[in-house]
Amino acid sequence: MDLIWSIFFWLIPVFMFILIPFSTFYYEADDGLLMAGTSVGANAKKKSRLWDAFKWEFATLVIVSLAFFLTYYFLSFADIPVQEYSPTVATLFVYETFPAFNASDTSQLLPFESSQLSAMGVYDRQVVASNWENPEPSSVRVQLTLATFFAGLMAFLGWFVFALFGGVGIAAMPLDLIMNFVNRPRHMDALEFAEAKQSIRDRVNELVQIGELMKIEREQKGRTGAGSSGGFCGKKNAAMSRKEMKEEKRTLREFKKAVYMLDNDVDDFKNCTSNYNKFNPLIPIGSLLLGICAFVISIFWILHIIVFVLPPSNPIAPFLNNYFQWFDQWFPLFGVLSVAIFAFYLLLAAVKGCFKFGLRFLFFTIHPMEINKTYMSSFLFNTALVVLCSLPVVQFCSASFADYARYATVRQIFGTQIHYLAFFNWFWKTNFFIYALLAVALLTALYLGCKPRDTSSDGLSLRDRLKSRRA
Repeated sequence: MDLIWSIFFWLIPVFMFILIPFSTFYYEADDGLLMAGTSVGANAKKKSRLWDAFKWEFATLVIVSLAFFLTYYFLSFADIPVQEYSPTVATLFVYETFPAFNASDTSQLLPFESSQLSAMGVYDRQVVASNWENPEPSSVRVQLTLATFFAGLMAFLGWFVFALFGGVGIAAMPLDLIMNFVNRPRHMDALEFAEAKQSIRDRVNELVQIGELMKIEREQKGRTGAGSSGGFCGKKNAAMSRKEMKEEKRTLREFKKAVYMLDNDVDDFKNCTSNYNKFNPLIPIGSLLLGICAFVISIFWILHIIVFVLPPSNPIAPFLNNYFQWFDQWFPLFGVLSVAIFAFYLLLAAVKGCFKFGLRFLFFTIHPMEINKTYMSSFLFNTALVVLCSLPVVQFCSASFADYARYATVRQIFGTQIHYLAFFNWFWKTNFFIYALLAVALLTALYLGCKPRDTSSDGLSLRDRLKSRRA
């Protein structure tokens, strides 16, 4: 199992820092032919998308390798606590067990067998009884391998993402699935049809005007250039340029969100009108059943964190560990499948939480995953998110199911070696990230309870803001 986990640990950086970044650089590179036939394309030198991707990938690998080896050189040791026992000198007895050799070949040593040991006698009991426990804490320093240390480092970095998005997703996933059933397509009468159609038409016109204003603004900035340079005015213009660029990115994210919400509303409108007879009524019912299952799993996760993971000394109750062990008593495969379901649910919650967080707060571009509508950039983004959160999920599950997986190799790796890593030990010992995960989940549940529906910003306010920037 050590070999399997080492392979898994090395696949994480291969995907995270080689395959996914290279694919992203390749698909987003300009091959120099997009402006062919224009004044820009006539004088532009043809670029190679593959060469550009290699250059950016090489720079990424240099930065990542430098950061990794520096952290490995300074932080790759673990101080594992141990309890020392010392026997008293007066009752110290030493017993030897002589090795057994092959009768035909005396140079061949036979494997050790338990039959070579004799039963514990009276002197053995005296030695055991006279053991003295050292009250002073002690530890053994262990140097971790490259794969294990990199797993701990990636788990540490991934926890920042997983604690935020995983906490949001644990609360948001059940609610969104149930809301899909509540807001399922229903037949419209003539008045509702006219009002919905007019509303969609107005929103389309607003977004078209906003898109034209954004295009005109970009063309004007391209003609005027980056601004003057030198002295105080140059610094002021540079600061204004950064502020304008930040505002432009936010406007673009807001515009993409409005387009995405409009696209969903158009699909719902079609399902309520022209596609009403073709719409599968089992889809909302399936969404409701999945929402109920997701709600149960989310509640179980929160309760398990409270009663088993967070208590400082001893857990209040084994909770899910007893459930998995009960399954193993009559069909072991169900216990393993239950662990897989609870772990996979956390990854789905992280993806859902990332999308929900971006849709509500506009800190970054949203990357929806929909059948026949997913862009390559969105697919790579969500793949990177799953890869980054995989190790925190494994570490979290190994700690949450410590009773059930007490003899597993992963428990020894994450519960002993990585848990006592230098610098990272404080975060694992205090359950910093788990408290953050639980706090985010509870705050998200309160927030979504007050505002369950996703709504886009007012197109008129966005259009007026763009016009004021042009003035």
